[in-house]
Amino acid sequence: MAKRPRSTGGKKAVRTADGYNNFPAKLGAQTQNIQTGGTYLPGYLTRNRVELEFSYRSSFLVGAAVDSLADDMTRKGVNISSKLKPGQKGKVETFWDEAALWDGLNDTIKWSRLYGGAILVVLIEGQDMSTPLKLDRIKQGQFKGVISLDRWMVKPSYVNLVTDYGPEFGKPKYYRVVTNQQGIPPWKIHHSRIIRMEGDSLPFQQAQTENGWGMSVVERIFERIQAFDTATVGTTQLIHKAHLRTYSIEDLRKILAMPEGSPMVAGLMKHMDMIREFQTIEGMTLMDKKDEFATHSYSFAGIADVILRFAEQVSGATGIPLVRLFGQSPAGFSTGDGDLENYYSRVNSLQERRLRRHVRWLMDISWRSLFGEELPEDFTFEFNKLWEMSDTDRSTMANNVVTALATAVRDVGMTPAAALNDLRNMSDVIGIGGSITDEDIENAKAQWEEDESETSPPPSFREAVQPKPVGDSKPDRGNRRWYLRWFPGGG
Repeated sequence: MAKRPRSTGGKKAVRTADGYNNFPAKLGAQTQNIQTGGTYLPGYLTRNRVELEFSYRSSFLVGAAVDSLADDMTRKGVNISSKLKPGQKGKVETFWDEAALWDGLNDTIKWSRLYGGAILVVLIEGQDMSTPLKLDRIKQGQFKGVISLDRWMVKPSYVNLVTDYGPEFGKPKYYRVVTNQQGIPPWKIHHSRIIRMEGDSLPFQQAQTENGWGMSVVERIFERIQAFDTATVGTTQLIHKAHLRTYSIEDLRKILAMPEGSPMVAGLMKHMDMIREFQTIEGMTLMDKKDEFATHSYSFAGIADVILRFAEQVSGATGIPLVRLFGQSPAGFSTGDGDLENYYSRVNSLQERRLRRHVRWLMDISWRSLFGEELPEDFTFEFNKLWEMSDTDRSTMANNVVTALATAVRDVGMTPAAALNDLRNMSDVIGIGGSITDEDIENAKAQWEEDESETSPPPSFREAVQPKPVGDSKPDRGNRRWYLRWFPGGG
């Protein structure tokens, strides 16, 4: 019985494919060729903690891929650019060094990149870890430092999630310590007392397979690193076979088939020893007239290019330039400065996105522990630049900065105190101005505010010199235009 046609008169739907296809030539995505057999399968290397640790310990590429970004993100620290009371900036920087806060952040970034997740716990003396952290209850001297715990050292409570709107919404509310080999108590840590970091972020469904954590950065680059290691190890094996010598002996199989210790076998070994002894640059090789001796050399042409291409793939997979990843100088006309500049821009972007909020939070805790007061509302800081200028570039930039500040003071009305403060903030970059103290800035501000009285009578025309001493001659009051001695060209 024939099938009844559709009421619309349309034909039966057929399967179609987008793109170019040539079925007779077997070209295209839907044809039966070798390329259509390729697919992507999950490696789940992030779950294999042991293999991650072994590769981190054994492969310098895995170690560099994990450590480089973490080291660069925390290497230069920050520069507090807001105005503070005398001595406060130095106390904060000293406390961060003594409490090893940058080291803690560095470890947390490393282990989050290696394992896919890690947390940084703040240690507040006298407070219960399981209670929410109240910043206004931190007293002077309570902040004792931080401790980094990777994802395998803690067990998040996914049955009790954060319901308050914010960056931590939907994340675990508590983390219980399960590894205590370092003497760490079995804390139940409230989420408000930690900084949570993940490696490579995953979409929701894949994050669920990793217990809510991210993915190790090693998982994406592992195949490329294996390819590079295979190429280098294979080249090493070729070196052992780069120069082979062969010696043809008539009836060799019959000689080797004789019993061990027979005169024929002993004579053969004696002959080989004699060849090795006398076959030098000045010696000779003695052999029977029917024997044949030959050498076979291997050419390494093209191997260096192959290894370089594999290295470039590893560099592209990690996002770290060759000059930083391998520590090698670029070849040809390239200096590598452009690659490093782009890489440092990426590091700065990660600092702004991944670190700024956490650094400010740690600054707030440090401030309350040091001075017993909350962080000033106008508190600001900037991450120090990673790019190292040459002495010539630094000198040129210093001269330009000083000239610009002098012009601003002379023509725009900028106060000398503000100019000195800007010069000091730039001292890490330009190399001058670091000796300017808070007292210098306050003195400059006081001297600038002591204007000449506009209501005082003008000096007599008969007096050649005004009797009132100027700043250069009177020690307790400087000339209003004293800043000319600080900034050349401001006359």
